[in-house]
Amino acid sequence: MLGFLSRPMVRIVDRYLPDPFVFVLILTLVAGIAAALTQEAGPLEIVTFWGDGFWSLLTFSMQMLLVLVTGYLMASTPLVRRGLAALAGLASSAGGAIVLVSLVSLAASWINWGFGLVVGALFAKELARIVKVDYRLLVASAYSGFIVWHGGLAGSIPLSIATEGHPFAEITGVVPTSETIFSVYNLCIVVALFIAVPLVNRAMMPSEKESVYVDPALLTDDPYTRPDSPTPADRLENSLALSVLVGAAGVAWLIQYFATGGGLSLNVINFLFLTLAILLHGTPKNLLNALGDAVKGGAGIVIQFPFYAGIMAIMVQSGLAASISEGLVGLASASTLPFWSFLSAGIVNFFVPSGGGQWAVQAPVILPAAEALGADLARTSMAVAWGDAWTNMVQPFWALPILGIAGLRAKDIMGFCVVHLILSGIIIAVGLTFL
Repeated sequence: MLGFLSRPMVRIVDRYLPDPFVFVLILTLVAGIAAALTQEAGPLEIVTFWGDGFWSLLTFSMQMLLVLVTGYLMASTPLVRRGLAALAGLASSAGGAIVLVSLVSLAASWINWGFGLVVGALFAKELARIVKVDYRLLVASAYSGFIVWHGGLAGSIPLSIATEGHPFAEITGVVPTSETIFSVYNLCIVVALFIAVPLVNRAMMPSEKESVYVDPALLTDDPYTRPDSPTPADRLENSLALSVLVGAAGVAWLIQYFATGGGLSLNVINFLFLTLAILLHGTPKNLLNALGDAVKGGAGIVIQFPFYAGIMAIMVQSGLAASISEGLVGLASASTLPFWSFLSAGIVNFFVPSGGGQWAVQAPVILPAAEALGADLARTSMAVAWGDAWTNMVQPFWALPILGIAGLRAKDIMGFCVVHLILSGIIIAVGLTFL
């Protein structure tokens, strides 16, 4: 049904979208040139911004790499494989597989974005083992669920402004999640996307002739080995007791953490996945055998995230990000400010692909404008959140973990994601402006 839209997008992206590393190099140059032309920043000044900020995302880079690695380790355990296979068994057709992976990814991403990326990728691989379906669209469908994350339980902007003493409390006060995440307009947007995303993915299914399939044998590996003549070192590496003791310690920490009111975060999810992987693999040797395959997909994260940190520094330190926001917000009235805030956030997100970082850049522009115009501060804040989530559909930065797990390139899925960019943009803009 939507093949008339997806087919040309897939062809264009396949022909013209370079590797994400080349994409980030181009973005670096674009950000630097734009800062020079519009902010009167000198070349040496721009290079200084870039170099000083280059390593500012090292912690986050490691977190994202561990999202991929720990998720893969957990997925490669026999218990999880059986569970995913049982869930995948609900799909008896290619169309059913597309709809099912979309719904699972949407639900997981609404709970937590890191959880959604890992679960979506792992479930897509399991479905591909048992259902003959276009693998590119299957993985794109898993990624498309990511669109709802900033309107969900782990949305960084709504959670930030709901916290006592947040940086912009003098303007907004403390904004409860009942006015953001659980507001009527936000829930309507989320529900609409839960309906539209699976249906759009299903409608984009290519014909048999155009489909690209993957050999299920390539998605199956057995990381388990048993030494023929174990040495003392082999016995330690194959010790079930070591895994049980360390895994039990991890479980104990998680129980006390959640019992004392702790919430989901990227570190907690990685700790949870690693603890479960240690226990479910049974022995250190089995875990290490799986680790070799797990790290293969992480090269893009290791090399690209520092460049995005440098771009972010150029955008923030030069004032370019604030200028983009000011230019678009200047067109707004009280009723249209959420729309223009959404659009400006979508543009800035290409260069500052971090919800928290983007809020730090745009809030000083957006919130005073909302206050001066008498616009709804909570809705305007959520407009920035949704803008950040919206253009993630065509921003390779966030696709790297899911691509690493699935073993695909960005150009394999981005053509389908362009369709989601268009249709979800309409849904979100209407919800923010008219509901």
